[in-house]
Amino acid sequence: MQNQLEVRDVSVKYGRQTVVDRVSFELESAVIGCLLGPSGCGKTSLLRAIAGFEPLALGEILLHGENVSRPGQTLAPEKRRVGMVFQDFALYPHLSVGANVAFGLRGMSGRQQRQRVAELLGLVGLSGLEEKYPHQLSGGQQQRIALIRAMAPRPEILLLDEPFSGLDVELREQLAGEVRTILKREGVTAILVTHDQLEAFALADQIGVLGSGRLRQWDSGFNIYHEPADRFVADFIGQGTMIPGRVLADGRIESSLGILSADFNQQHQAGDSVELLLRPDDLVHDDESDFKLEITDKVFQGAEYLYTLSLDDGTELLCLVQSHHDHGIGERIGIRLAVDHVVAFPS
Repeated sequence: MQNQLEVRDVSVKYGRQTVVDRVSFELESAVIGCLLGPSGCGKTSLLRAIAGFEPLALGEILLHGENVSRPGQTLAPEKRRVGMVFQDFALYPHLSVGANVAFGLRGMSGRQQRQRVAELLGLVGLSGLEEKYPHQLSGGQQQRIALIRAMAPRPEILLLDEPFSGLDVELREQLAGEVRTILKREGVTAILVTHDQLEAFALADQIGVLGSGRLRQWDSGFNIYHEPADRFVADFIGQGTMIPGRVLADGRIESSLGILSADFNQQHQAGDSVELLLRPDDLVHDDESDFKLEITDKVFQGAEYLYTLSLDDGTELLCLVQSHHDHGIGERIGIRLAVDHVVAFPS
């Protein structure tokens, strides 16, 4: 499958400050990627460089095999066949829904424009709203209109800059799943920028975690969660705790939870001190287990409680338990390990 986007050793600077530092990744046609990270990590600057709004200090960007950015040379955004969906949707308030969607279709006849608009409105379940105006739509409807307006000219790649940030949490997660379905149905190559990992997991095939301008890991959501490349990714993605351990001669790790097998991100020698990443789903509540831990905190999450459990040495672990198991703080509950991915980092 052909790469629709290639980012090669790209750096972006504002004055002397490097905000994107030698980032490289590739995105194949019809694949949805995501740039994920905290505020200030460089993800929006990188997206703007892909769109053509920011020049490169180092590296190059290729779209569909064509070099569109290198130091000293930047192809204008309007010549890149790139679609953009912004945080505020940027719909034109004085234009009807139909006119908004048709805005980028100037090369088509009136009949072709009407057909394309009707096709896209049907795709997002908003048929018949051509004559409405943006202020007459809900936030979710406006977001769908912004999406199909960007898709209307059939761009080579679609860039989505925090497109759900102005919506409430429940609607954001729902729309992320809906947008994925729409993009997959149309075979659109896309990149989402977000700080919300649940949006990233719901929408993207490949996720790039950025921290301090560097790409820490480019991988599937599953691998980023279960096999983080470094401590930054482990801390940023999901929930978890670190417990100390010591590497044995056979490569397994001795810890306060017993002897565990682990995935290593780098070589360790027997006797090395390490820290093990344990996720809440690595511990399973089991009333029949003789291994019991004390509950020191609990958070109700609807279908589940997130319990904080304490080992005898004071180490705290997290455990997700179905909420009909309502135990009190100070109570000891049975636990068994269900550890398929234990990742070890140097202490």
